[in-house]
Amino acid sequence: MSKSPPYDIRERTFEFGVRIIKLVDAIPRTVAGIELGRQLVRSGTSIGANVEEADASSTKKEFAYKDGIARKEARETRYWLRLIQAAGLLDRPEIPDLIDEADQLVRILSTIIKNAEREIREEAGLYEMTND
Repeated sequence: MSKSPPYDIRERTFEFGVRIIKLVDAIPRTVAGIELGRQLVRSGTSIGANVEEADASSTKKEFAYKDGIARKEARETRYWLRLIQAAGLLDRPEIPDLIDEADQLVRILSTIIKNAEREIREEAGLYEMTND
């Protein structure tokens, strides 16, 4: 029985990064395995780092920008995982779960960004109305 992912995006991306690190340690040390492992560990751990930076943002615009970077890293991570799976570099049952989690992170981050951008537009509209 697998436990459900945490609701908090910061904790969820942290746990995802830990899972990526553990997976990369299992990749064979071939030329392809080493290079793909490096790419995967960089992008997979960068998601959470950018979410942390977004939470420390001083403006909504900066927040949306940093979460946008996290979303790009999640998409890249999904790509590397699919490539590792398709190339047969590693046959582990957690790979499809990690691909699914990366996809869910992309969707969650897209919603967070969309909401932040809506708030930015609303604040800008409110500001324009008060300066008429």
